[in-house]
Amino acid sequence: MTEEKRKSSRLMLGIALLFLGFLIIEGQREIIPSSSFETEPVKISGLSGGEVKSEKLPKRIIIPEVSIDLEVKVAKVIGGYWEVFSDAAGWGEGSGVPGKMGNQVIFAHAKEGLFLPLRRVEKGVRVYVLTDEDWYIYEVGEIKEVFSKQIEVIAETQNETLTLYTCSGFQDSKRLIIIAKRLSLV
Repeated sequence: MTEEKRKSSRLMLGIALLFLGFLIIEGQREIIPSSSFETEPVKISGLSGGEVKSEKLPKRIIIPEVSIDLEVKVAKVIGGYWEVFSDAAGWGEGSGVPGKMGNQVIFAHAKEGLFLPLRRVEKGVRVYVLTDEDWYIYEVGEIKEVFSKQIEVIAETQNETLTLYTCSGFQDSKRLIIIAKRLSLV
């Protein structure tokens, strides 16, 4: 075998090993097969919503463990999709509210100064949600990565749940989902 063929073979082997390593690393996260085929970002359907007093809505989210301290704005449904903000987290209109049964959905871009640090959150971490009236404490119990079209992660729940939602994966093709349950009211 000539020197050129050896170099070519080594290069191909190196590329194959890199690809295999990527597959192994990506395979360690829980991936739930896609079951819906809506278009990006997230089509909203099946949320009952209703009128909520402004003082009951989340206004701030704090996760000291990963240095997140963000304003939370109401993300209205426009054309069947929640609006997304470049400078704050969004509370999905129609999702649950702190202190009530249901799935409260708070989301932001996976950018520095927003939800990028969520990648470092672990089970047991505390999340604080502030309204005009109270502070609510949640504890992270589940962390998973899903495909962007899996909207069941924002479905209503029968208990008080906080779902944090941001982009993840290669070219933001997946969503990092952090699910927390309420501990107490301060």
